[in-house]
Amino acid sequence: MTESIADPAPVAAPRAGRKRGPSLGDVAAHAGVSTQTVSRVANGLTNVEAATRERVLASMHALGYRPNHAARALRSGRFRNLGVVMFTLSSYGNMRTLDAIAVNAATAGYSITVVPVERPTQKDVSVAFSRLLEQAVDGIVIVIEAHIVDGADVELPEGLSVVVIDSTQRPDYPQVDNDQALGARLATEHLLSLGHETVWHISGPTESYSATRREAAWRETLEAAGAPVPEVLHGDWSTQTGYEHGLAIAARPEITAVFAANDRMALGVLRALHEAGRRVPEDVSVVGFDDMAESDSFWPPLTTIHQEFEATGRRAVELLIAEIEGRPEPVTSTVVPTRLVVRSSTGPAPL
Repeated sequence: MTESIADPAPVAAPRAGRKRGPSLGDVAAHAGVSTQTVSRVANGLTNVEAATRERVLASMHALGYRPNHAARALRSGRFRNLGVVMFTLSSYGNMRTLDAIAVNAATAGYSITVVPVERPTQKDVSVAFSRLLEQAVDGIVIVIEAHIVDGADVELPEGLSVVVIDSTQRPDYPQVDNDQALGARLATEHLLSLGHETVWHISGPTESYSATRREAAWRETLEAAGAPVPEVLHGDWSTQTGYEHGLAIAARPEITAVFAANDRMALGVLRALHEAGRRVPEDVSVVGFDDMAESDSFWPPLTTIHQEFEATGRRAVELLIAEIEGRPEPVTSTVVPTRLVVRSSTGPAPL
């Protein structure tokens, strides 16, 4: 009996090892310098001659060398990562501010980690802080405009640099904001200067710092001018609430001037007035707030208040990095000026 012997199973060829990336020593040899010099350049130290630095950087580029940022973080105690806590990513102002934070952080050599907060509650804010601390951040920018942030039982991270945008009045952290009160005053004064007896206001949510500041300044401006102060129409920043209030406004011929607390609500007002056959600005003048990129394409083009979101984000990053890197500025509030942009949605009061 002949015994059949199966062919042995083929032996898999060993996998080729992953190609090793260039090392610090490779860069040093290519540039003709010591590894200590390459390390100084990789870590951004300044005690290297300019010509030598350029030669090392050129060798890094030629070899495809990437500094080990994790090792650098362990040595320096810095991660070059900024945390951002933000309530709602859907609002125009928050997205513009976040974009400015990201751009300016990257320019300074930092990355960002964003943790959205679904609801501005004490629990959710505390959870966001905890998540960021687990992500190894050097500091945090807080962009939450709701009043909850300055509650006594909301703990901000101890031992970590923090800058607040458009929010709390707490004196223990640097704060940056656009001048909400100035913008509301300019909007209201503009409409009064056109001969309107008074100005109706569609406010933002009652829990919003920005909304309450704009509403307070609108009211104070009317009172200072001796003008009647109408009942506030409360909105939620959406085009829909602007439209709904706009329909009610259109049914009242005595209303000739409206200041909406943001451009989206102003857009809703414009639509409602158009559908009701009330002309803008011949019958009703409308002013918004934000100066969205599309505001000059509304019909008619919208008179509005311009906010410097880029300047706000840039200043917040500057303050945060200065503190992280041991160059802290005095704790203070930075208020970025707003300005009136006059377009075609406002005109003289009807006779």
